[in-house]
Formats: sequence, C-alpha cells, structure tokens
Amino acid sequence: MKLLLLALPLLVLGRGLAPAPTATITVRNALNLARRAETISLPLAQLPAGVRQLEAGSLRVRDAANKALLVSQLLDNNGDGQPDELLFQTDMPAKGTKSFVLAASTEAVPTSPLTTFARFVPERTDDFAWENDRVAFRTYGPVAEQLFDKKDPAGTLSSGMDCWLKRVSYPIIDKWYGRHVHEKPFAYHTDTGEGYDPYHVGSSRGVGGTGVLKDGKLYISRNFATYKVLATGPIRTVFELTYAPWEAAGQTVTEKKTISLDLGSNLTRYEEQLSAPTPPPNCTIGLTLHEQKGAVQADRPAGWCRYWEKIDDSYLGTGVVVAPSYLVDYQDHRSADKDANQLYMVTKPRQNTVVFYAGFGWQKSGQFASAAAWDAYLAEFAQRIASPLAISVK
Repeated sequence: MKLLLLALPLLVLGRGLAPAPTATITVRNALNLARRAETISLPLAQLPAGVRQLEAGSLRVRDAANKALLVSQLLDNNGDGQPDELLFQTDMPAKGTKSFVLAASTEAVPTSPLTTFARFVPERTDDFAWENDRVAFRTYGPVAEQLFDKKDPAGTLSSGMDCWLKRVSYPIIDKWYGRHVHEKPFAYHTDTGEGYDPYHVGSSRGVGGTGVLKDGKLYISRNFATYKVLATGPIRTVFELTYAPWEAAGQTVTEKKTISLDLGSNLTRYEEQLSAPTPPPNCTIGLTLHEQKGAVQADRPAGWCRYWEKIDDSYLGTGVVVAPSYLVDYQDHRSADKDANQLYMVTKPRQNTVVFYAGFGWQKSGQFASAAAWDAYLAEFAQRIASPLAISVK
C-alpha cells in the first residue's frame, strides 16, 4: 500500500513534466524570386489540436534557425471579439524554405517602430486614412458629401482613393492632420521633410477606386457612408467601408469594401463586394491619368497596369494588380474631362466579389528610382499573387 502511495506523486510529477504542445511551421517559396516582407497567416482553427487548446494570446513565433522571437499579431477578421488568425512576417529567399516554431510563452511579443494604422478623421470633415511604413492613403465620408451638395467649399464628392506621399517609415497620419488643425488648414499639402499630399483625385478613381462600366460609361458611388475598423497593428490594418446604394445602368447597386494594408507593401488589398438584383456586368478598377502627361504601361496577361508621372520636382508611379482570372478587359480611356482620363481594369466578380491591389511608389521616398523599378515591383507582386507561399503546420 505504501508503495502505491509513493508511486502516485511520481506519476503526477511525470505528467507535470510532459512537454507543452508546439507546432512547426514550414514555409516554401516556389518562385526563383526573393520575396521581402511576406506575411504568413496561420488560421487558429487549423492549428494542431494540442496548440488549439492554448490561449491564443500566449502564442509566440520563433525562427527555427536562430531561435529569434518574431513580431506577431492576432487578427479578428469578423469583429466578434475572438482572434481568427496569427500573423507574422519573414523574408523568403528564391526557391527557399524556412521553418518556424509556434509555442506558448509568457515572454513579451517584440515591439517594432514600424507599424500599420487606420482611423476615421472627424477633424478633417470625415476622411478615412490608412498607412504603413511605405505609403499612406485616404478617402472621403458622408459629411464631406453633404457639404459638397450644399456648395460649401469644405465639401468633397469622391469615392476615389487619394495618395499621401510619405518618405519616412514612421506613422504620419496623426501628425499631418494635427498640422491641419493646429498650424494651418491643409498644411499637409506642403512638404516639410516627411512628404505631402499633392495628388488630385476629384471625381476620378484616384488609385484603385471602382465602378461599373456599361456602354462606355463608368457608373460610380458617392462617398463612403459608414466605416468599421477591424484591426490595426504591427503587421496588418483591416477596415470596412460601406456605400449608400447607387445607380448603375438602370439598377441599384450595393457596395462594401474590405480594405487591408500589410507592413512593407506599397499596395493596398481591396476585397470589393458589388451586388444588384441582376449581377453587375463588371467591377471596373480605375487609375487616374491626370493631365495625360505621364507614361502608361500594362501587362494584361500578368494582370497589372501603371501610370508614371511627374508631380512637382519628382515622379510618382501608381498601379493596380489583379489576378488574371478576374480580368476581362483593359482600357486606356482618354477624355476632354480631366478627371475621366483613366486606365480601366475591367474585372468579372465571383459571387459578387473581386480582390485586387492598388497603390503607389514615390521616387522621392527613395523606394523607386525609375519607372523601370516600379514596373519590376508590380511584375513581381503579380508573380507573388499567382504563386502564394506554401505553408504547412504540424
């Protein structure tokens, strides 16, 4: 009997020493192309059973080669308060493989001065703005639309996407709007060393605004009506914009955009949902050509187009990338109306949804010295979409 009593604590102690659940993540790059700042997404529901039992907030990612603890971000995709994915980033060598270890830890997730960010901006009428370490954007809300309808000079009517040209890696949205409020209205139109906003959108599509093209006419929404921020963090920002129903070729269209921007990317990802009693004939993505003085380039089979233009004393490249399976037409549309000079990527949504990427590269940021460098970036981005990283977890 005494032997049994002595054995019992040993059994419990043995159980206590059992190793905690871990998972090994293997990432493979099939392209003969080095891939910088690739975001690895781990759906929590697809992790091994043992790891799923761990508290999501305790999960940490380490590089298997050097044991370095990596910056990571839990993401709640549907706003229900429960995390759905764990994100981290890595650079992948051409034709390369990397391994990572996922385990629970009380060690703090590393912090980084580089981040992504988005917010509603009531102090500038009602903009919505977003950024990462390379680019920044904004678009316009319902109050700006109402002021426009009242012929108030503070009003803006546009569902186009605006570029904010930054040349620093740290966040600038709060600072630039702060200058607007506390120093001088629209002070962000002047470059004091961090960048500025010289980009004209007007009624054009800007960089990645959408519409429905029918019989040579582009039907578009007005300003966004509501917004919802789903995530901001060191790796990814996600938010939703919804639009009031609008008319396109005789029928009412409803529209919602789920927009995300990853750290290290010059292109915003758009998940565009358009629905109508009869499915719209297309979703057309626009890229404004301003005064038509720049240079157009496109690779329709690969699914990208761009415009390279001079703005003040530097050059700006804008671009759209879409998987070729969505693409049905590409048009270089010229008009006497300056805001109607645009490149059109005409896509066919699947189940009312199309995914595309749009953004820019500013020469003065030091990221792209020439149009050829911007073209190479877009071409490589298209290759990365066509050949996603292979990720296995066990």
